[in-house]
Amino acid sequence: MIIAPEPPDRADVRELLDEHLAEMRATSPPGSVHALDHGALLAPSITFLTARDGAGALLGCGALAELSTGRGAARGRGHGELKSMRTSRGARGRGVGGGVLAALVDLAAQRRYARVSLETGAQEHFAPARRLYARHGFVECGPFAGYGPDAHSVFMTLALPGRDPV
Repeated sequence: MIIAPEPPDRADVRELLDEHLAEMRATSPPGSVHALDHGALLAPSITFLTARDGAGALLGCGALAELSTGRGAARGRGHGELKSMRTSRGARGRGVGGGVLAALVDLAAQRRYARVSLETGAQEHFAPARRLYARHGFVECGPFAGYGPDAHSVFMTLALPGRDPV
């Protein structure tokens, strides 16, 4: 599996992101859908990664958005948010999500972030995602970076070793 930065506007990536958005809209109320489309993922504050097999087939994707909050804002770095984590249907159960997640957390550590956080759904549909994040050390937390309390959302965070909390 090759995990690398790639623009989110390639045709196969757009298709996977469109599938992701459609599923989020089908499983969460409108005010609780926080997924980004490919256009929003082109923002300069976001690094988008894809996972591909050796033949170039898209297996999954994920993004790291830089947040400017708390003491981290003084450094310009400090807190990152995971966005658009998605594994293609045919690649599920093969470690793609864990690989992309590990690459994004490594990227956050390289950038000297103190913490990485995320929002995911509270419904049973999102239980596998919550288990994945928990296996990688994420713990539940309160809303962050402009999110408000939402019965349909679960917020999780991971403090990175050797960094001051944000």
